[in-house]
Amino acid sequence: MAKIAEAGNYGPKIKSDCKITLQLKKSGGLKIEVISKVKALFGDQITKLCKDVLKFYGIKDAVFKIEDTGALDYIIAARIEAAVKQLIKTDKEYLLPMIPENKFQTKNDRNRRSRLYLPGNTPKLALNAGIHDPDGVILDLEDSVAPAKKNEARYLVRNGLRNVNCYGAERMVRINQLQMGLEDLEFIVAHNVNLILVPKCESADQVKEVNAKIKKLNKAKRKIWLMPIVESALGVINSYEIAVSENVVSLAIGLEDYTADLGTQRTNEGNETFFARCQVVNSARAAKIQPIDSVFSDVSDMEALKQNVLTSKSLGFDGMGCIHPRQIPVIHENYAPNDKEIDRAKKIVDAFIIATEKGLGVVSLGSKMIDPPVVKRAQNTIEQAINVGKLDSDWRKK
Repeated sequence: MAKIAEAGNYGPKIKSDCKITLQLKKSGGLKIEVISKVKALFGDQITKLCKDVLKFYGIKDAVFKIEDTGALDYIIAARIEAAVKQLIKTDKEYLLPMIPENKFQTKNDRNRRSRLYLPGNTPKLALNAGIHDPDGVILDLEDSVAPAKKNEARYLVRNGLRNVNCYGAERMVRINQLQMGLEDLEFIVAHNVNLILVPKCESADQVKEVNAKIKKLNKAKRKIWLMPIVESALGVINSYEIAVSENVVSLAIGLEDYTADLGTQRTNEGNETFFARCQVVNSARAAKIQPIDSVFSDVSDMEALKQNVLTSKSLGFDGMGCIHPRQIPVIHENYAPNDKEIDRAKKIVDAFIIATEKGLGVVSLGSKMIDPPVVKRAQNTIEQAINVGKLDSDWRKK
C-alpha cells in the first residue's frame, strides 16, 4: 500500500474540484490544512466534512491537506475516499443521502434523442448539465477519463448519481470495456443508475456478463436498462443478437472507433458508415428497441450537425450522442417530427382515443388496422411535437 495518497485535481484552470493529499502517521493526531478560495465563507464546513470522512474510516493520526477550488460536499467526500482507499483496505463507503430528485426510474421507451457525455473525473461539467435539457446525461468512465484517473473517477461518478440534480434527464453511466467495466458496476448499480452504456460491444455474451453482474449487485431489484454501443465491424455483424439481449432498450453505434476498425476516415457525408448505420437501425427495429446514432464531433459547425441529424433521422435513428450542450437544441429540433408526420400521428392518436371511448378492442384508420406499436409511436410523435413547440398540448380541443 502507498504511504502518501493523492486524489483529485487542483490548478489555475480547475473549477469545482479539489485535490487531497493524505499521509498516515503512527501518532500525533490529525493535522488538517485547508487551502480554498472560499475558505473565509466555508472553511469550517470543509474542515468538518474532512474530519467526518476521516473519522468514518477510523483515521486518527494523519497529515491531511485539501486544495479546493469550490468543490461541493459530494466531490470532497469522493476525493477523500479515493485517497483513503489507496492507504487502507476497507469495503466501507462514505455516502451522503441521495437527493429526492434522483430516486426516479425510467421507462424502456422514453425519449432518448440526445445523450450528453460528461467526463466522469471532471465534476464542473456535471453540476449543471441537466439545465440544458438533454434526454440523458452520461457520467463517463471510459474514453474521457485518463487511465491513471479511472479508479478515483468511480467514486465521483457514484456520488454524482446520488447527489447531482439532472432535472429529469435519464441518469446514465458509460462503463469501461469488460473486464474493467464489470468492476465499474460495483460502484454504480446500487445507486439508482437508470441506464448503463456498454462500449465496444461485439457479442451478446458481453451483454449477458453485464446483466449477470448487475443481477448480483442489484439488491433493490431496480430496473436498469442497457444501451450497448457497437463500434467495430464484428459488432455491426452481431448487432441483432446484441439488440435482443435482456434489458437492452437502445442500440447505439460509435462511428469513430468503427471507421478506425475499417481503416478509413470518417466524413460528414458518411458514405463510409452507411452500411453500418443501416444495419444497426434494422437490428434495433427488428428487436423493437431504439436505434441511436453516434456523436457528431465538430461542436462549432451547427449547420453540418443539422444535416447529419436529418440524415440520421432519414435512416431511421431515434437520437444521437452529443459532446457539448450547444448541440442539444439542434438535435432535438431536427429529430422532431415534420408537419406530415405530425398530421398522421394526430389522426392515429385521435382514432385510438375514439376507439377507447367507445370500448372498441380494435383501432382503425380508414380501411387500415392500427397496431398498438403504431399507436405508441404516434403518441411519441405527438409528445415530441409538443415538447419542441410544433403542436399545442390541447391540440384535440382545437
